[in-house]
Amino acid sequence: MTEYRHSAAAIRALVRDDAVHRDVYLNPELFDLEMQRLWRSAWTYVGHDSQVPNVGDFYTVEIARQPLLMLRGSDGAVRVLLNRCAHKGAKIVGAPSGNCGKLLRCSYHGWIYALDGSLRTVPLKSGYAGTRFSESESARGLTPAVDVAVYRGFVFVRLSREGVSFEQYFGDSLSSIDNLADRSPVGRLEVAGPPLRFMHNSNWKMFVENLNDTMHPMVAHESSAGTARDLWRAQPPDAPKPMVVEQFLPFVSNYEFFDKMGVKTYDNGHSYTGVNFSIHSNYSVIPEYAAQMEAAYGAERARAILGESRHNTVYYPNLTVKGAIQTIRVVRPVAVDRTLIESFTLRLVGAPPALLERSATYNRLINAPTSVVGHDDLYCYRAIQEGLAADGNEWVSLQRNYSDREKEAGLAGIHNGTSEVSMRGQFRAWVAGMATGETARTGGLGESSGVRGACE
Repeated sequence: MTEYRHSAAAIRALVRDDAVHRDVYLNPELFDLEMQRLWRSAWTYVGHDSQVPNVGDFYTVEIARQPLLMLRGSDGAVRVLLNRCAHKGAKIVGAPSGNCGKLLRCSYHGWIYALDGSLRTVPLKSGYAGTRFSESESARGLTPAVDVAVYRGFVFVRLSREGVSFEQYFGDSLSSIDNLADRSPVGRLEVAGPPLRFMHNSNWKMFVENLNDTMHPMVAHESSAGTARDLWRAQPPDAPKPMVVEQFLPFVSNYEFFDKMGVKTYDNGHSYTGVNFSIHSNYSVIPEYAAQMEAAYGAERARAILGESRHNTVYYPNLTVKGAIQTIRVVRPVAVDRTLIESFTLRLVGAPPALLERSATYNRLINAPTSVVGHDDLYCYRAIQEGLAADGNEWVSLQRNYSDREKEAGLAGIHNGTSEVSMRGQFRAWVAGMATGETARTGGLGESSGVRGACE
């Protein structure tokens, strides 16, 4: 059945101004179309350049069902190449990360590529004499992603030839990445170790929507953070809080707290909560770090940088940034009802070790498969995925704080924190990526460029 593939009108009908049809979470055909259209025309996060610090270092991911390779070239540049040998199509690199040395060698027939992806050697090349090989796609080497942008170390890719520029797509929302990087006294970040990986038995959009949903914490996390709150009540008011307690307790703040936090929305589905303050605002001060920041930026600029405590910034569709605690989460859709979430801890280069300890503790406490808080959300996502099968009401409400003015004025701007405006913005971006160019979004390939199954 191809109910949606050839009908932009059918896709648009799934999204009302204040509600979405359950098919956006349940329909396998729509998931396939998301991978072909939305995820290829959007700018998606690949990795951080600190993950490939040296010449020949590589990091592999899959985005929109395309195997990709982020690689540091001999010229020091970071490239994103399709992870496919130009000959028979074998993955050039099989490992998640590593170093290829100076060349890339296919493990099947031994074709060898330079680190920019250009073809260097074909075994027994005389066998191609008199053929059209030199004019073929295979002779061009490894294929580069259509468009790549590196911003403050964050590497993004657009796989389709169709789509807006990096600057147009993200606009002022990049201020969250700026704030995160500026928290380093030298303005640089490093990924600190491998990610925590957590498989979710639910559609990828549920996780992305939940990031700016502030009506659920005091309900969903009552069993975890609420228990920590109850245990801490016996302590004197001035008792110093252990780090885990300090990080736990804000999750069960009241509705007023989350509403006054505020949410800022941008075009193309991006948004962040914590305009005025957030659950990260009242962490204990680290005097050594504050002094370093003042020395690096001056007192006024340092206060401005550290005064930002944004909760979750959503870079639609696959990246979320928590600048105040230096963690990021990456969305990796697997199937219509399966999503892998990768959570990375970042190191502020030049900052005291206590900052990294705090970030790593938070990441394990909230985002690990062994997390206490994370399983609250996971239960809810699975309950939604299963509950949407129920007949009688095929629509999901996104009506909180909706106004007809949104039709004319748009969604971009600052709103109260418990509004569902960020979700409405995400689905506007979803429709834009899904319902246009039905026959055009089959791109993903550019001109030649490269990496390996065996590295030399």
